[in-house]
Amino acid sequence: MTETAKRRPGPRIEEVARVAGVSKSTVSRVINGEPYVSTKAREAVHAAIAQLGYSPNQAARALAGHRANAIALVVSEPTGRVLSDPFFAGVLRGVHSELAGRHVQLLLMMSQPSDTGDLVAYLASGHADGALLVSLHGEDPLVPMLHEMGLPVVVGGRPLGSTSVPFVDSDNFTGGLEAARHLVSLGRTRIGTVAGPKDMAVGADRLSGFRRGLSEGKVATDLVAHADFTPESGARAMAELLDQAPDLDAVFVAADIMALGALQTLHARAKRIPEDVAVIGFDDSVLAATATPPLTTIRQDVEELGRTMTWRLLAELAGEEGLPPSLLLPTSLVRRASA
Repeated sequence: MTETAKRRPGPRIEEVARVAGVSKSTVSRVINGEPYVSTKAREAVHAAIAQLGYSPNQAARALAGHRANAIALVVSEPTGRVLSDPFFAGVLRGVHSELAGRHVQLLLMMSQPSDTGDLVAYLASGHADGALLVSLHGEDPLVPMLHEMGLPVVVGGRPLGSTSVPFVDSDNFTGGLEAARHLVSLGRTRIGTVAGPKDMAVGADRLSGFRRGLSEGKVATDLVAHADFTPESGARAMAELLDQAPDLDAVFVAADIMALGALQTLHARAKRIPEDVAVIGFDDSVLAATATPPLTTIRQDVEELGRTMTWRLLAELAGEEGLPPSLLLPTSLVRRASA
């Protein structure tokens, strides 16, 4: 054996992570026996350690103090929508508030289907210790991809389909239920809804709760038009409902930002609010109080959503045991002039 070979250091932690196809922080969690690592990732790390002849004790020493000290907030929406919708600003304020004083950096990332691979590769390279995922559509491949590579993940909003990934959500079903009960209590009998997207659990849960409330009041549940959490889609959906049911006397709009568009359509059709059509939104964002008329809405604490997501992720990174797999935050009715 040459003198050079004798001096060559053993495999580094980066090599173990590369061969295993996971992040350095995942290798650390496997070596230290920490929870929330998938079976596939754990087996890959063990195989890489065996292949490279890497000492777990050496790895544990090498990893001491080598965390990224950063988490990623990944939003699955175009940049323009993220910057214009108060919901995302509220989540960001909550995340930032929970991180205050912890010496943990926040990476804000926008995710589109075309760049999922690049985003996963970036996170796998050790730039973040964990990720918060917000506004997932359908069965987004980002969730299983990050989970399989062993990166701790917390989702904001219930993901569609079955998943073992922890999530934090508002109680959207009860919020929709309360909106319907309030409209029925006002004596309205032809009640429609501008529902959220079909490919998001938040839309499905609010619609399910709303239909439950109408059924309790023996009111038909057939007036449904879907929109995509933009004012323009809310305006189009409201026009669709009025064309279908000119005698419509109340509407639940599943987000305040869509309710702005719905109000524009109602004003354009010369409908008095609430005399002709009562309107309820969802969120209690700054948009609700400044609408014309001020909007009755279902309040969710968006900043608390961001704080709770961040707490849940940091607790997992700290190795806390017995953490809840999901958390539901309460909603409440805020009455203003529109209903």
